[in-house]
Amino acid sequence: MSEWYPILLNMKGRTCVVIGGGTVAARKARGLLEADANVTVVSPKLIPELSELAEAGRIRHLLKAYADGDLEGASLVFAATDSPETNAAVLSEANKRGILANAADGSPGGDFIVPAVLRRGDLVLTATASGSGPAVASRIIGELGSRYGPEYADYLAGLRKLRSRLKAEVADPVERRRLLEEASTEQSLIEWSKLDDRADIHAIIERLRVRALGRKG
Repeated sequence: MSEWYPILLNMKGRTCVVIGGGTVAARKARGLLEADANVTVVSPKLIPELSELAEAGRIRHLLKAYADGDLEGASLVFAATDSPETNAAVLSEANKRGILANAADGSPGGDFIVPAVLRRGDLVLTATASGSGPAVASRIIGELGSRYGPEYADYLAGLRKLRSRLKAEVADPVERRRLLEEASTEQSLIEWSKLDDRADIHAIIERLRVRALGRKG
């Protein structure tokens, strides 16, 4: 049994610190930016990708080696240097400050591991082998990417709009849940991908009711 508890964190607007300026640090920074976090990278050197992000103002860069105190105000920390000693020091400071931290080199003492991730708009699929086989998790995510294509981003955006309008129009929570379940079937993929605010919500509700009754019968 794995000791890890799966969870998704809302990092929007939160300060996250990445210690390191290499390829691994860039991957961590990229993932945090996708989650709309405020990212600070601490490193005396940056690879081109991180330099470009810093120049574009997408990340804050502290041009220095890590020192105690660099984690002040952070909600999440990645230790992503090629120095086990530095990574251990980062984890130690994070632990003292009560900040969730991860060491990219797998150093003991980290609070979380990062799964392989597939994003399709609001759809976020993850896979992990709990550290025993990252390549396995990556392969599984690749297979899921073939099954759940880019069209799911538009589909879920439309479904979000539909959910909001159903909540405004359908007072009965039981019926509302039944209609949302019907709207979430595979056959609705293209239908909600094209939904806009001009759509006749009453006609949609009636259509969902008829389909739900047909499925029940």
